[in-house]
Amino acid sequence: MNASTDLLVDAFGRIREVVEDVVTGLDPDELSTRPEDDANSIGWLVWHLTRIQDDHLAGVAGTEQIWTSDGWYDRFGLPFAADDTGFAHSTKDVAAVRDLSGQLLTDYHGAVHDNTVQYLAGIDDKDMKRVVDRAWTPPVTLGVRLISVIADDLQHAGQAAYIRGLLGV
Repeated sequence: MNASTDLLVDAFGRIREVVEDVVTGLDPDELSTRPEDDANSIGWLVWHLTRIQDDHLAGVAGTEQIWTSDGWYDRFGLPFAADDTGFAHSTKDVAAVRDLSGQLLTDYHGAVHDNTVQYLAGIDDKDMKRVVDRAWTPPVTLGVRLISVIADDLQHAGQAAYIRGLLGV
């Protein structure tokens, strides 16, 4: 690896640590608790941030998401299509993410994290300038996409940590 990928691995590792800290010791009811009727739950936030990371990394790597390739979609048993990442979910959709164990959430996140680190080990600085999405102006490069995933994941991990604090556990 190089300095760029070392920094990215560190950033994704920090997300991993927050996810572990937030989820560990919570039961399915606590994971699905919503501080307000239209708020997200810890379980939904961790599922969503992991789905985004899985989806976006598979997209730039040109691989299938481990959500489907490794059977996580079936293990979670959620009432969504296999390609659903939680983007634009309604309050009813958020409420449907329930009865999940912390172990299931952290195991899926761990598998996505390991997949991410493996991908990052195979790229270098010149890859960061590769355009991965022309639907935006300017087009999105690999480096920008990876930073975007990190920023999104950290925001959602922080939201989950805040909710855990509200629960007092």
